[in-house]
Amino acid sequence: MHDRYRSRYRVPTASIRLRQQIGREAARRLFSEIVPKGEEPEPGWLDAIGTNEYYSAKRRAAAVLGQRIRPGDLPSDSEVREHLIALWRDPGNPSETPDTMPEPEPGHTIASLAAHLDRFAVYKLRLVPLESVKQNPKYHPEGDALYHSLQVFQLARDVHPYDEEFLLAALLHDVGKAIDLQDHVTAGLDALRGAITDRTLWLIEHHMDLLNARTRPLAPRLKRELEASEYYEDLKLLRDLDDAGRVPGQVVESLDEVLAYLKGLEQETYLAK
Repeated sequence: MHDRYRSRYRVPTASIRLRQQIGREAARRLFSEIVPKGEEPEPGWLDAIGTNEYYSAKRRAAAVLGQRIRPGDLPSDSEVREHLIALWRDPGNPSETPDTMPEPEPGHTIASLAAHLDRFAVYKLRLVPLESVKQNPKYHPEGDALYHSLQVFQLARDVHPYDEEFLLAALLHDVGKAIDLQDHVTAGLDALRGAITDRTLWLIEHHMDLLNARTRPLAPRLKRELEASEYYEDLKLLRDLDDAGRVPGQVVESLDEVLAYLKGLEQETYLAK
């Protein structure tokens, strides 16, 4: 979505900072409860944290910070999870208070994830929250955003089974919906940058443009940019698959099975292309 549309939905800086403070404090509390000081965490500790534990930690963190905040405005589980990963990689002093914690630098989150995690772990981190994103049944009768994404991936694999970049665009195109429903494209790009190639980024960036073009003409410059791209035919295909992946009750593979398939296609030079 372009800047002229984004300005209507921009979140105030103060709200973003508060979400970050609550997320860090919630992560600090969870980390100190799960990982004994000076010891290595048990294998699988991160995946063992449940939704109720995340929610409880976030509410307690908000209370400690003296903030009254609606449940819907709390940081997402994935945001707290990223702070947990940062603590795990660089624990420092887990007992420090939120006021003494440094503010994250712009781009800190995905940069730290890309640097410390296998890229497939980044994909899973971004995809899992989509299961909780319930969509408008008028446009998505199939249900949650993860189920939709798995359907689109399955259709893409039928067409291009060995095109990893295209398959990733099909699987990851809606990850931003778990971050910012008002501008899921930009949110998804920010969340994935550094973990996918430029081609995959471009396809995700423009996957809504052809949908929007059905109700209003594209800006001439954007239309020329899309049609001049070597990926334009891929974009049209992705748009068709996005529309087709909305079938209630469709049988799909699990997220772990899908990621295992993609991992099998991995090339050592993938991110150096």
